[in-house]
Amino acid sequence: MAIQPKVILEGKQFEVTILRLCHQLIEIHDDFKDSVIIGLQPRGVYLANRISAELRKILKNKKVNCGNLDITFYRDDFRRKELIPNSTTIDFTIEDKNVIMVDDVLFTGRTIRAGLDAMLAFGRPKDVELLVLVDRRFSRNVPIQAKYTGMVIDSIESQNVKVDWKELEGKDRITLLSK
Repeated sequence: MAIQPKVILEGKQFEVTILRLCHQLIEIHDDFKDSVIIGLQPRGVYLANRISAELRKILKNKKVNCGNLDITFYRDDFRRKELIPNSTTIDFTIEDKNVIMVDDVLFTGRTIRAGLDAMLAFGRPKDVELLVLVDRRFSRNVPIQAKYTGMVIDSIESQNVKVDWKELEGKDRITLLSK
């Protein structure tokens, strides 16, 4: 008997979670003049774009620098998998800035490690913080922890967390899938 996928978060709750993350960022980064947001390709970009758009609304169109970072060639498994490179768009400096690195799901931490390596090609930030929508906290291979987390879930390794974005799948939803 197959286990049915379990919807963890969707609809209004999804929006409220993003809004809460934005308010947490404003508490620390104020007007974002010394801070930038970088979304990790491919799926962290959707969260980064949502966060920066919401911040601009809250801060009354204050400039919030937001970019996309491709980590394909910095991954430790890029020779073992068929990975398709994405684009990097960072049209601002990160030198001496507070960087908020954004991804959808934190699992082993290896993607974030690759993001840190890739980011250094663009300068040396003053500080780096991690924002994730979902933290699967008991699965780390490297000692990485998010400062801002939409939700924490306890899952086993045989489960997957799938984040659907309305820009791609037509609906915002987080689902726990069992293999």
